Amino acid sequence: MPKIKYVEKKFQFPSRKIIDQANSIITEFSEQGFDLTLRQLYYQFVSKGLIANTERDYKRLGNIINDARLAGLVDWHSIVDRTRELKSLTYWESPKEIIESSIRYYRIDRWEKQPYRVEVWIEKDALTGVISGICRDMFVSYFSCRGYVSQSEMWEAAQRLYRYNQKGQECVILHLGDHDPSGIDMTRDIMDRLETFKTPCVIKRIALTMEQIEENNPPPNPAKITDSRYEGYLKKYGSESWELDAINPNMLTNLIREKVLFYRDQHTWEEAARDERNQKDKLRSLIKEF
Repeated sequence: MPKIKYVEKKFQFPSRKIIDQANSIITEFSEQGFDLTLRQLYYQFVSKGLIANTERDYKRLGNIINDARLAGLVDWHSIVDRTRELKSLTYWESPKEIIESSIRYYRIDRWEKQPYRVEVWIEKDALTGVISGICRDMFVSYFSCRGYVSQSEMWEAAQRLYRYNQKGQECVILHLGDHDPSGIDMTRDIMDRLETFKTPCVIKRIALTMEQIEENNPPPNPAKITDSRYEGYLKKYGSESWELDAINPNMLTNLIREKVLFYRDQHTWEEAARDERNQKDKLRSLIKEF
């Protein structure tokens, strides 16, 4: 856990208290296997009643955390930016190393013989780190919509889902988005455009829903009155909106697991898992020969 000091800085008591609270939240989530974006950390502060839910408090928290990291008081690995990352090539020290790695990463498509083909789509790129672990564990493809999906990407998705249909699989998209005028409408938009591309698919909005909001009580924000969908949203849900970032990551991962298992045939799944283990055994024999 690298806490590296780059600058000398003294913090007043209110700021030091926020740093201590931040480290407590970070430790709590780290022990569950999660890192946090600054936005997620902010919503944890708000949900615990530690700060107000205002843009001013969000910026203040960001400034304090930034200074605290530079002063060596907050772990550099604990706050992540999932929207920016370096792309690079993978290198190997020996042929044996790449064969050993192939065993670790070798997978067969366990969904190939399933009656359903499930994908997870999430509105925000910043939250892919929350869902990536459970999606990998469940062998489910996941996709960051980044708001409304571009026409090019939606067409590509339609072609992919159509190929699954042609193999006799019913396609299911589990969609997660903010509960605000546009976030709600995005689920409708996905459904309509797949229909335009003549691709049958079940679209299930699994988060956020009003039931989840009532159960988890995340901090609300005013719905944007400048959103062209505001009036329709106001009539149905009222003037408040809620961000997906404010929901505990464990709730999201458990929700995805539950929904994926609903569509998965366990007997077929276990057969595919056995086939994969047999193939890995063959790879291990190759290493011995090498």
